[in-house]
Amino acid sequence: MVGVDVRVVLADDEPVIRAGVRAILAADRGIEVVGEAADGRAAVELVRRHRPAVALLDIRMPGLDGLGAADEIRRVAPGTAVLIMTTFDEDAYVTRALHGGASGFLLKTGDPRELILGVRAAADGGAYLSPPVAQRVLKQLGGQRRQIAAQQRIEVLSDREREVLALVGAGMSNAEIARTLHVVEGTVKAYVSAILNRLGVKNRVQAAILAHEAGLVTR
Repeated sequence: MVGVDVRVVLADDEPVIRAGVRAILAADRGIEVVGEAADGRAAVELVRRHRPAVALLDIRMPGLDGLGAADEIRRVAPGTAVLIMTTFDEDAYVTRALHGGASGFLLKTGDPRELILGVRAAADGGAYLSPPVAQRVLKQLGGQRRQIAAQQRIEVLSDREREVLALVGAGMSNAEIARTLHVVEGTVKAYVSAILNRLGVKNRVQAAILAHEAGLVTR
C-alpha cells in the first residue's frame, strides 16, 4: 500500500472489536493492519512473520493473554512496540503490566482518535497513556504520599530534563518533543536516555507514569 509507514498486528478475541479498531486505524492512510489474531499465541506468530512497527493487543484473551503475548513479542521481535487495549474493569491487569515494557495503554471505549495517536506514538518510539487509564492507575497506586515520593525522585533531574519528562508523560514522541522544544531529535533522545538512567526506570511508560505521579502532566 502506497504511503504506509506504520504496520500493525491487531489481536482481540472479539471479532466486532477487531473490526471496529481496524476501521478506526484505516482512517489514517499511513497505518496498515497487516495481521489479525483472536488470541495471544497467534498474535506472537503474526508479529514474528510480519515484524510490524506496533502490536496492538487486548489485555485479556484466551490461551495466552495480552500480557503474556507482550512478553513473547519483546523476546522474538524487540523492534515491535506493544500497545495494550484495556477496559475500565481491568485496573489490576494494567498495574501488573506497568513494569512489563509496554509502550502504552488505550481504553477500548475511549475516544477513537486515541487509537491512532497511540499507534503513531508507539511507532515513533514514544509512550501513550489514555488519560482515563492514567487517572485510574494513579488513583490505584496511591495518593499524596506517592506524589511526594515521585517529586523527590525527579529532583535529580535538571529543569530541561523535567520539561522533557513532562512531554514524555503527555505521550509525545521524540520527534514531537523536538519540535516543541525547537531542538534536534538526537538531542531529545539523549535527554530521554539520561532521564531513564537517572530515574532508574526501564522504559518510557514507567517514566510517563512517574511524570503523572509527580504532577508534571496537567492533562
